[in-house]
Amino acid sequence: MLNFSRNSIKLTIIGDTHLRHEELGTLSGDVLIHVGDMFSLFERNDDDFERMDAWYARQKFDRILCIGGNHDFPIQNRRNREGPMFRNATYLEDEAFEYKDLRFYGTPWVPFLNSHAFYAGERVLREKWSQIPSDTDVLITHTPPFGILDRSSRGQDLGCVHLAERIAEIAPKIHCFGHVHANGGTRKFGKTTCINASCLYKEGGPIRRPVQIRIRPGA
Repeated sequence: MLNFSRNSIKLTIIGDTHLRHEELGTLSGDVLIHVGDMFSLFERNDDDFERMDAWYARQKFDRILCIGGNHDFPIQNRRNREGPMFRNATYLEDEAFEYKDLRFYGTPWVPFLNSHAFYAGERVLREKWSQIPSDTDVLITHTPPFGILDRSSRGQDLGCVHLAERIAEIAPKIHCFGHVHANGGTRKFGKTTCINASCLYKEGGPIRRPVQIRIRPGA
């Protein structure tokens, strides 16, 4: 149950910003979530990572959580370094995070795109999704579940069947993702509120505003 009472937590959800995060300005709330694709496969600069981290530092949130996406080679290439990924955000890769009794879980993997960052084949995807804790309140992935806000501009469903099966099993309160730019929005899937938070619809076009939603822990 989502609740807009004073005890609720305000989530601000963004994704697929592809180096255009500055256009969002300064955001505020309790928890900021980036569902991946901060960077671009086609436009890379040495300071992209530092600029992203500096933008996180300017945002007015109690916590900032993020995962990688298929464009995020700057993240994939830093995974084995010592210390935190970002100084000003908490990076999750098959990891849980708890905030005020609200249980988050972030996992970045994507199917089909074997030349991209965070690609996983079908066997690995099944394994990764099976690790999502059954008590997760807010699930953060980059890829959508199959058939849920995953329709491309060419009419293809690009989500993962096995992820949809896991969502049906554990029914998190919120499942937020991106990846498929053309199908941004919100939809119910059983008891789960699914959010495609893609900010970029098409290259050179306007950027969508963040999705904001409130959730009450334990409700």
